Amino acid sequence: MTPEVQAFASGFPLTLLHAGLTLVLLTLGVVVYSLLSPHKEVQLIREGNQAAAISFGGMLLGLAIPLAAALAASPSALEIVLWGVAVIVVQLGVFRLIDLLLTGLPQRIQEGESAAAALLAAAKLAAALVLAAAVAG
Repeated sequence: MTPEVQAFASGFPLTLLHAGLTLVLLTLGVVVYSLLSPHKEVQLIREGNQAAAISFGGMLLGLAIPLAAALAASPSALEIVLWGVAVIVVQLGVFRLIDLLLTGLPQRIQEGESAAAALLAAAKLAAALVLAAAVAG
């Protein structure tokens, strides 16, 4: 077996483990966010509320970006979990702060205002990029 194939054969299962752990962390983050959210975005999305879909998508990407940075910066499964949990806690706190600072936006999203949802999603993505850079730093 060539060294490249051997490296792939030994590295691929580890890659799957690390990616799987990160996806589990992302799922947990989404579930916790959904439980803490001031409005029930999944229900609103099922009802056809586009603003809720924009906001929820921003949250999903806002969690995924720093989790991806934690995955890239962590050499072991334990570090991925430690950094991943820390990133989720910080990002959920930032999301809550954004909701409080941009008062009225959650209510406007419930009413279907796409402009409010776009601003909220952009704020969450901006925070995610800053946190991702800090983790990768």
